[in-house]
Amino acid sequence: MTQLTDLTLREARDGLRNKDFTSVELTDAYIQASEKARDLNIYITETFDIAREQAKQSDATLAKGQGGLMQGIPIGMKDLFCTDGIRTTAASAILENFTPTYESFVSKKLWDNGAICLGKLNLDEFAMGGANLTSHYGVVKNPWKRN
Repeated sequence: MTQLTDLTLREARDGLRNKDFTSVELTDAYIQASEKARDLNIYITETFDIAREQAKQSDATLAKGQGGLMQGIPIGMKDLFCTDGIRTTAASAILENFTPTYESFVSKKLWDNGAICLGKLNLDEFAMGGANLTSHYGVVKNPWKRN
């Protein structure tokens, strides 16, 4: 079988619906890959425990033949979008302790459709840039340009 982290979004969706693997297995594969790549500085906030719980819930939903378009699919959410109860910094020191009590439109649509949150991804401060060089939390390293 192909490594779970190599699947396209469509292949992952179809594999979940065909019961080729579970959302827990898929999510754990992404968590393990994320842990191995910590030196890339991808996440500002990891939510792996939340992701595992969401994956269990997704598996129960899928077992009933139900679920949204993203049901059981793990994603990383840019730390620009407010996520209820999860720290949201926009990669800025100004917001380093901000935990919203509401959900952004973007994240709500994803969660309503069954997506699973692996964590909040690093970015340029306030999304003002394109090279990931201005984050308060450090530069994200490109794995294709490693020295």
